Amino acid sequence: MMSIASRCVETESSHVLIMIMNPNNPRSPIPSEHIAPPTSAPIDGNRPCGESIITVAGLMIKFGPRTVLNSITFSVPRCKTTVIIGASGCGKSTLLKLMVGYLKPDAGQILYDGADITTMDDDQLDPVRKRFGILFQNGALFNSMTVGENVALPLVEHTNLDSKIIRMIVKMKLELVGLRGFEDLKPAQISGGMKKRVGLARAIALDPEIVYYDEPSAGLDPITAAVIDDLMVDLSHKLNITSVVVTHHMDSAFKIADNIIMLHGGRIIAQGAPDAFRRSADPLIRQFVEGLADGPVPFQMSADDYIQDLLQVN
Repeated sequence: MMSIASRCVETESSHVLIMIMNPNNPRSPIPSEHIAPPTSAPIDGNRPCGESIITVAGLMIKFGPRTVLNSITFSVPRCKTTVIIGASGCGKSTLLKLMVGYLKPDAGQILYDGADITTMDDDQLDPVRKRFGILFQNGALFNSMTVGENVALPLVEHTNLDSKIIRMIVKMKLELVGLRGFEDLKPAQISGGMKKRVGLARAIALDPEIVYYDEPSAGLDPITAAVIDDLMVDLSHKLNITSVVVTHHMDSAFKIADNIIMLHGGRIIAQGAPDAFRRSADPLIRQFVEGLADGPVPFQMSADDYIQDLLQVN
């Protein structure tokens, strides 16, 4: 059976060379003649897995008078999966937006290999952003485009590759998520779980170092959610991708995480290996892990007195 794979190789002229593996001799790559300018900041492939690739230090952000995140400090190890958990409204998605440069913090630093993105403008952020992909909560596919066109979009926008090579890479990425052959369908013609998988194929189109996942199993049935989890683990192991996952599904977190960070009240209250969370006797952690209605995490989000709030209505 023919086996085809792609690699990006840095040449002396700082170009990206697309390599197609010879089906008769997988160890002998046949270089195509299509060369494109680099699509991302230089990648140091010699840095060991486990070393910090992202460092968040003293992060704080307010929306009006409300402090959403305060004194957030942690690091993300290279080639590992870091899962961020917490109840709704604890600041998980806000933290993700800060880490990808969509929001600017009121204080603190976010360092990618030592470079602080909080001080960068959009032009300076562009090469950093090309180092990561994002799987959005609802897939965020363009409804007017086909599945293939959605996956090809980063390649069309950020490379000068020939259209034939782009179509080949699209097939490779869709093969990784089990959807090769669906290129010509529109998003409206596929299921919610399939949209997530197409979104994941698009997120890895440029072979990123880092992939951010925003609630990857939200709105999915248990079987499809398990498929997405397996895909994340598989891609991380095959491609040595660093993954940052925001979720509130503990089954998923325990399955995919190398390290878990728990937010509550805008602060990190715990971080460590999955087993540490399983064994924890902390009431707040136990309530969240076991999905208990009663516990330290309140149902009411408002801090104002209910009676006083009613009496102040004009």
